[in-house]
Amino acid sequence: MPDTPNLDEHHFHRLKTDRLLPTEYASHAPRILLLYGSLRERSFSRLMTEEAARILTRFGAETRTYSPSGLPLPDDADADHPKVQELRDLVTWSEGMVWCSPERHGAMTGIMKTQIDWIPLSLGGVRPTQGKTLAVMQVSGGSQSFNAVNQLRILGRWMRLLTIPNQSSTPKAFLEFDEAGRMKPSPFYDRMVDVMEELMKFTILTRDSKAYLLDRYSERKESAAELSKRVNQKAI
Repeated sequence: MPDTPNLDEHHFHRLKTDRLLPTEYASHAPRILLLYGSLRERSFSRLMTEEAARILTRFGAETRTYSPSGLPLPDDADADHPKVQELRDLVTWSEGMVWCSPERHGAMTGIMKTQIDWIPLSLGGVRPTQGKTLAVMQVSGGSQSFNAVNQLRILGRWMRLLTIPNQSSTPKAFLEFDEAGRMKPSPFYDRMVDVMEELMKFTILTRDSKAYLLDRYSERKESAAELSKRVNQKAI
């Protein structure tokens, strides 16, 4: 049966495809924040992130990389801690992100997870991550694995980020960087470039349509109900 009696017709909107294509496009460089998940002096996740930032800059992005050194554990400090505020300000500034974690004990590192745990779903009435783009990468000390990037994808979805399809996983990372910390030419390097190119395309494609992409039936309905409740309380 084609009927939909459970729909609130007032808040059910037919899709307007023209709103997916904005009439004006932002002229500033796409703003990309990069996070990495290791504090080692020779951190391969940091080195990979630095390479990614260089590629993003060549594609025309403005990049900022957050250092997790000094970031407290979640709930072990207040949200006004300087490192927490720095991270949250950068997330708010960004239009897209790159998360790169080592794989440790078959999972992302606690350092990586701590950064994500400090990013709230709502901040001052604004959702700092929702609708922004995300690329995920990992480095491994042994054979190639996808445990960390798979976990990062789950977190990206939970944070309502638009996680791009492509991803990068570099095995035996200690063999892929020279003494100066630069990544050597290889298919793994090429894959990282592919991921950054795709991230830039998705960021430019979606950032000017974000408001419409995030306009949801359930939230329109919920907002109306909350407004009605407040009005009724005042009337009483």
